[in-house]
Amino acid sequence: MQTVLGYTTILLENKLSTDVLLFPATAPFLPLFGLTPHHMPPPSEHFVYTIPASYRRMENLHILFWLLKDIGWCMIWKPLGISMIFPTLSIALLITWRTRGIKAELAHNLAIVFWITANSYWMISEFVGFDAVQLGYGFTGKHLALVPFLLGLGILAYYYLIEKPRETQPEQVATL
Repeated sequence: MQTVLGYTTILLENKLSTDVLLFPATAPFLPLFGLTPHHMPPPSEHFVYTIPASYRRMENLHILFWLLKDIGWCMIWKPLGISMIFPTLSIALLITWRTRGIKAELAHNLAIVFWITANSYWMISEFVGFDAVQLGYGFTGKHLALVPFLLGLGILAYYYLIEKPRETQPEQVATL
């Protein structure tokens, strides 16, 4: 783990790891994840995934759009909330496409795409009054947001239960 400009970089222990930027206030929670502020795996044993500055700027813009969308929802400013769906979802899809070669990034970014989709549907259902419409079996219009939420959760479950264990297994060497 390294601290640079007030952010902490943690190298996750698997074949292909990602740099995780954490605010300094998160330091007390690191032991919950088996990490300590003084733990730094030897660089020769791990690969590091770095994010190009242009991608980081795009991710930061994505966060801005997402926040504006949710502020519009919270304040019931329908034009703001609805107008921010397209840029938020578009950048999420672009980020997913650009990082598709790394299984961990693909899984998490797809989950984010489905989260934004569910979140946007839920917001629109509240804006147009469909959220409280009874659909049957105790489900209302807003419960349809569960479909993309569960798709995202399913993708993450698949990654953590199937793909990640494959990544961390040592390679088998055949000898003759």
